[in-house]
Amino acid sequence: MSEPVSGRRKAAASITGEPAGNAHEFSVSELSFALKRTVEDNFGHVRVRGEITGFRGAHSSGHCYFALKDEGARLEAVIWKGAYSKLRFKPAEGLEVIATGKLTTYPGSSKYQIVIEQLEPAGVGALMALLEERRKMLAAEGLFAAERKKKLPYIPGVIGVITSPTGAVIRDILHRLADRFPRHVIVWPVRVQGETAAAEVAAAIAGFNRLAPGGKIPRPDLLIVARGGGSIEDLWGFNEEIVVRAAAASDIPLIAAVGHETDITLIDYAADKRAPTPTAAAEMAVPVRADCLATVLDFERRMLRAETRLVENARGQIKGLARGLPRLADLIALPRQRFDHTAERLTLALRRAAEVKRARLLRVEGKLSPRVIRFKLDDGKKRVGQLELRARAGEKRHLADLARRLEATGKLLQSYSYQGVLDRGFAVVRGADGKPVRASAGRKTGEALEIEFARDDRLGVVVSGADAPRPASRKKEPNGGSQGSLL
Repeated sequence: MSEPVSGRRKAAASITGEPAGNAHEFSVSELSFALKRTVEDNFGHVRVRGEITGFRGAHSSGHCYFALKDEGARLEAVIWKGAYSKLRFKPAEGLEVIATGKLTTYPGSSKYQIVIEQLEPAGVGALMALLEERRKMLAAEGLFAAERKKKLPYIPGVIGVITSPTGAVIRDILHRLADRFPRHVIVWPVRVQGETAAAEVAAAIAGFNRLAPGGKIPRPDLLIVARGGGSIEDLWGFNEEIVVRAAAASDIPLIAAVGHETDITLIDYAADKRAPTPTAAAEMAVPVRADCLATVLDFERRMLRAETRLVENARGQIKGLARGLPRLADLIALPRQRFDHTAERLTLALRRAAEVKRARLLRVEGKLSPRVIRFKLDDGKKRVGQLELRARAGEKRHLADLARRLEATGKLLQSYSYQGVLDRGFAVVRGADGKPVRASAGRKTGEALEIEFARDDRLGVVVSGADAPRPASRKKEPNGGSQGSLL
């Protein structure tokens, strides 16, 4: 890009009367960037007061684009992503602010704009308007509803305090707790003023709620968010959405003690209890120990007096009722007389029963005799002997019948035995393994065989001529010659 200084000189010359044909010709980019440098050089750092208009929240890139206006003009504005995240005060539509930054131009659309680095409200009225708008928005979500608020524990075992560890607030709270009812206190140190105050307070509330019961660090039964007094700007961190939502979401009951009695912040609406001062928050957190002891002693005395009166009243009622009852001797006189009469009759009845039993025994005694018993024993023995004889006779008959059946079965078995066949003149040929030989096929010359005859008569033979062809039939010799070889 060419140096715009020479261009300025030539343009000035043309204005003073030089012929137009000698004027320098600028490109659009040259002229736009020359104007950009001129504006930045002359307005490098400015403070502008105006009303925000056209604000629709941060762009997807993280940058913010809107405009500042007054009754006569409009100035485009931009806040880069890095600067927007560091802003303590966030822009909102219709809010009057004082913006600090540098003036520049945007050549792409031939307009000038301010790049804002710092932003602050233009007076308390603007802050109050923003505060009221934010309060209405959060109230519409139900974060301030009374039914969401939790009851504070009467005597908490552990109290969590979220405040600055170096200020007078924590000392006032600890001193007041020690005077009233000493408790275990856990302090979560945070900044209570500045750009990071809101994030630290919200993180502390969430951190206390994440502690597990019975863990290494005890979980508080009550939380106190405290800060001393200050201006609305000093207390603004407790009006941030992140703090209000963290207070409303706390499962642990929470007391908000921010500022003095006249200071109101949004955390006061979301907390379960608002204390006008940090010292008052300590008084709300615990009762007075001496008062508790006095109350317990008073209850004890009242209870003893009530018990004494109850016993006395009961005794008086019993005495009054006793006067209407008959005497004890009169009550038991008649039952005692009946008892004596019954006891006398019982004695006589026992004696009479014993006499009756004795008479019956004497009558039966005459009928008892050893001879009758002996006769019954002898008769029983005879009957047993007869039964034994019958049993022996039956046993002999049964055994004889079994013997006959066994003999018949033996004869039948003998008739089926191969030995009966041997007795009729036949023989059995057995091989070397003792099994019968049923055919000559497969027998080899020289093989040893055994021939069994009747009456266990046995003869060993050797096979000879086993391969010779066997005659188709055998004719009986007329002279009754020997049978010859079996094979």
